[in-house]
Amino acid sequence: MSLYDELGGFDAILGVCRRWNELCLADPVAEHPFSHPYVHPQHDERLAAYLSEAAGGPRLYTGGYGTESGMQRMHAGNGPHAELDEICLSLFDQALEESAIDPRAAARLGAYFRAVAHDMTRFDDAADLVPEGLAIRPA
Repeated sequence: MSLYDELGGFDAILGVCRRWNELCLADPVAEHPFSHPYVHPQHDERLAAYLSEAAGGPRLYTGGYGTESGMQRMHAGNGPHAELDEICLSLFDQALEESAIDPRAAARLGAYFRAVAHDMTRFDDAADLVPEGLAIRPA
């Protein structure tokens, strides 16, 4: 069974993403990147598609939203923001804890999300540092 199946599929992952967005918007530090007009109106769905694909589910992200390189570029070039990152990651963990997802599967997704968020810091300086052809790292 894939992690995607253990998590409960797309709808369960989307529920976590939506709750995470709510938690971030309610936090005085974390709300900053989530409240700008340039945030994609389907951010939650796109993130759920990305996490679903990474967890062994259907190719929802690369099949309809974009590439790993494109996703990295969207988040690159904002400089280091360790405090913001840590708050957002803690809120993602909270969203997982509040979900009905099996705790072992939730822990695996949380660890994956933390690892890929940390990996993205290598492009903090500029979006043009992101190479073409990156692949989604499997969870």
